[in-house]
Amino acid sequence: MRHVPDPAVVARIAETLRGARRVLFITGAGISADSGLPTYRGIGGLYNNQLTEEQFPIETALSGAMLKARPAITWKYLHQIEQTCRGAQFNDAHAIIAQWQERFEVCVLTQNIDGFHRAAGSRNLIEIHGDIHDLLCTRCDYQTSVPDYAALTLPPSCPRCQAPVRPRVVLFGEALPRDALTHLYRELDLGFDLVFSIGTTSVFPYIAGPVVQASQAGIPTVEINPTDTSVTAFVDYKLAAGAAASLRAIREAYGQPAF
Repeated sequence: MRHVPDPAVVARIAETLRGARRVLFITGAGISADSGLPTYRGIGGLYNNQLTEEQFPIETALSGAMLKARPAITWKYLHQIEQTCRGAQFNDAHAIIAQWQERFEVCVLTQNIDGFHRAAGSRNLIEIHGDIHDLLCTRCDYQTSVPDYAALTLPPSCPRCQAPVRPRVVLFGEALPRDALTHLYRELDLGFDLVFSIGTTSVFPYIAGPVVQASQAGIPTVEINPTDTSVTAFVDYKLAAGAAASLRAIREAYGQPAF
C-alpha cells in the first residue's frame, strides 16, 4: 500500500517554501526508490538483517578493511549494488530538486552513490559517500569513470601498475572525504531557511546533525520518509510517503507547473 502525502501538511510545507531563500536537501536511498533502486535499511531493504553468503554483515563486507584483506568479497557486493543501479535513471524527486535551483539557493547533501542528483542537474551537490561509477587506483594516480561494471574483471586491477582498483566511495570504517566535509561546513555556516530530510534513516551524525541543529535554531524542517527515523521527533513537518509523490505534491501546492 502506497502512502499518500497529507494535503494539509503539504500545504504548510509549500507556504514555508514560499518564504525561503536557501534550502538544504539531505537525501538517502529512499529518494532513488522510485527509480527502481532498493533501499538498504528501509522498507524492502536489500540487506535488512541479513548476512552475506560468506556470513558477514553487509557492513563488514563493504568495509575498507575487507577491501584490503579480501578485495574479491567487497567487489562482489559493490558489483551487486551497481547492478541495482544499472539502466536506472533519476526520477521526479531528483528532477524537482534540480528544478528548484531556478527559484532558490539549493544545496544537496546526499549519501547516495548512484549519481542521480548529478544526472538530474543538481549543481551545488555534496556527494558525501562518493559515486560508484568513479574508479581509482590504490597505488598510483590512475582514475577513470565507467557507465557500469559490466566490462570489469572483478576484482579489477590498475592497467598501469596492476595494483587493486577501488570505487570512489566511502566504505564502512573509512573517513569521509575532506573536500566534501569542507563544502558541507561552508554551506552550513552560510545557513538555511528550510531543511529537508528525504528518504534517509539518518543513522549517521553528519546526516542527522544538520536537521537537529536547524530544529534547535528555529529553522523549519521537513522529513519525507514512509517510516519514522532518528530525526522524526525533531522535524516540524513529516510526510510519511514516498519522495517523488511528496515533492510533486509540494511543487503543485507551491504553484509551480510540472515539467
